[in-house]
Amino acid sequence: MMQWPRLPVMVLALAVLGAVAAGVWRWTTSEPAAVACRAGAAAYARLELLFGLGRQSGGEVSEEEWRAFLEREVTSRFPDGLTVVTAYGQWRGRSGQLVKEPSRMLVIWYHPLASSNAEIEAIRQAYKARFGQESVMRVDSVSCVSF
Repeated sequence: MMQWPRLPVMVLALAVLGAVAAGVWRWTTSEPAAVACRAGAAAYARLELLFGLGRQSGGEVSEEEWRAFLEREVTSRFPDGLTVVTAYGQWRGRSGQLVKEPSRMLVIWYHPLASSNAEIEAIRQAYKARFGQESVMRVDSVSCVSF
């Protein structure tokens, strides 16, 4: 007879676990969140990638090297358009040292496809490998866009 009070607790625990799992699944999908955009605008996924130009071995990624990378790795994957912002950034690397360097911020608005995440990660990996970078920062969000 003592088992009966545990049943509602177990049901409640399973319900909470199910709600958490559904929330995690929703959070990790690549679809843009439901956004109420003004008339004439549509919800697009927004991607920001931040690329440091300093090399660990010294020197910087040249403008020619950056443009070649952009054409070969980014434009080929996201041909509908992009924006590049010249920037200066700083961040604390794995070594604990503060790294200060010229940077480029790449912004792309796009309609996600099943392959979008793999394409984005391929860009990040290619940059890190080609220019000896520890990291390429990625920021994902949703924007209301009109042309």
